[in-house]
Amino acid sequence: MTQRFDNVAQEWDSGDTRQNIASAVFKTLTSRIALLNTMKILDFGAGTGLLSFKIAPMVRSVTGVDLSSGMLEQLESKNTSSLQVATILQDIMDKPLEQKFNGIVSSMAMHHVADTAGLFETFYAHLERDGFIAIADLEEEDGTFHAQHGNDGVHHFGFNTERLRNTIEKAGFRNVRFHDAYSVNREDGNYPIFLVTAVK
Repeated sequence: MTQRFDNVAQEWDSGDTRQNIASAVFKTLTSRIALLNTMKILDFGAGTGLLSFKIAPMVRSVTGVDLSSGMLEQLESKNTSSLQVATILQDIMDKPLEQKFNGIVSSMAMHHVADTAGLFETFYAHLERDGFIAIADLEEEDGTFHAQHGNDGVHHFGFNTERLRNTIEKAGFRNVRFHDAYSVNREDGNYPIFLVTAVK
């Protein structure tokens, strides 16, 4: 899976779909959560930084973590003297970070992680008290969304929101809320994307 993302990193931002998803997730996130200039934010599965760079001007710092060096190289190429996103190439479930954050965001990365329960436990451990999560991904689907890639590295065909709510609450989070963020409309169907928010 990591190799595939490395291979497509340079073209990742081309086309409208990923740009539109990031914009919609950012809009939904900021309508539900007040981002403050004191906040340290972690972007999980940050990729090329489509979401990171929308958030960065509003907060103290954004750190993008990913398993693809190619993706993070593309992210780093967008850094300027006035706007920067830090990067970490690391599996934080296997090797947790030492620092904690005021918020963790993620867009369309969770379905690539097999152990969803372990992921939210990892998120919880990386948050300061009263820190938030804002995680966007697909609602449950039949596997068609990633079929053109043979579902390479896809561990979940979207998510059942009630089961996911239970998983998040079991990890210790409170105030779990689901919000409609976007819908990808293609010839093979419509694919709703949710944003789930919660607080430690």
